[in-house]
Amino acid sequence: MAKTGATGFTRIINAAGYSWLGFKAAYRHEAAFRQELWLCILLVPAALYFGETLMDKAILISSLLFILIVELINSAIEAVVDRVGDELHELSGRAKDMGSSAVFLAIGIAVVVWVGVLF
Repeated sequence: MAKTGATGFTRIINAAGYSWLGFKAAYRHEAAFRQELWLCILLVPAALYFGETLMDKAILISSLLFILIVELINSAIEAVVDRVGDELHELSGRAKDMGSSAVFLAIGIAVVVWVGVLF
């Protein structure tokens, strides 16, 4: 997409629109994102119920949002790699594997946070 040259509040509105398009694209095209989003939707009420303090609740919810953030970045990496070409290439495979590893670590962080806060 070409740069619009927008500044100030218009730029913020445009950025929010692009973000919404990114969410929609991730939900439509990425099964892992859909699964993780629904898991978050189910676990946010649990975080609000089981978190004893405001900080507990914030940490529990933040760990879930972190998974979504990393999944969005991973999906963006995969889309760019696929855009460049579909032939097998060591660097393409490495980029996709590293993105997947980042999601795995984000999920691990969430598990550690939830276990730490709840137990």
